[in-house]
Amino acid sequence: MEFALLGFLTGLSLILAIGAQNIFVIEQGLKKQHVFLVCLICSISDFILIFLGIFLFHYFIQYFNPTIELIFNILLIIFLIYFIYSKLKSFNSIVSFDDRVPNDSKINILVKTLGFTYLNPHVYSDTVFFLGNFSKSFILDQKILFGAGASIASFLFFFVIGYLSKYLSQYAQSLKVWKVINILIISFMCLLTIFVIMETIN
Repeated sequence: MEFALLGFLTGLSLILAIGAQNIFVIEQGLKKQHVFLVCLICSISDFILIFLGIFLFHYFIQYFNPTIELIFNILLIIFLIYFIYSKLKSFNSIVSFDDRVPNDSKINILVKTLGFTYLNPHVYSDTVFFLGNFSKSFILDQKILFGAGASIASFLFFFVIGYLSKYLSQYAQSLKVWKVINILIISFMCLLTIFVIMETIN
């Protein structure tokens, strides 16, 4: 179960980095427009992309020689360092949510949600590349638990921010709250970076 917990914490740390997709989900929650549809699409999409990344790396790991594995580990470390840097850079930022947009039809919301999900490069870097690459040294059962934990984090996060966005938005624009969130994310990602560096050295 520790791999499921690791997947849950890792997935939650990645998804807590507020971006266009999360803001869109929060806006739909504030407007009370097709919240379930939006949260479901985002959650299922994350589930698909998480396991796509895990099984892609699981399948291709047999073709990895030490040099290729080293390159992937270096890329993973660079990604982690960049992620931490971006969080430090936005440490004092306040996210603003606008709920004054007119009602959209279900089709428009569906298209927008798919666009915010599959046209967002960060979704692929976080799910397919990062989670797949990070789990490449796990055995298959551990990978499945890791992916399940990360997927549960996505489902939980999207439905929480979707249905409780009006409540959460009172605090989401608080600089103090975002500092605490960023500190927790940065700390956890620093630990992951150290883990990957030690694994690469060994």
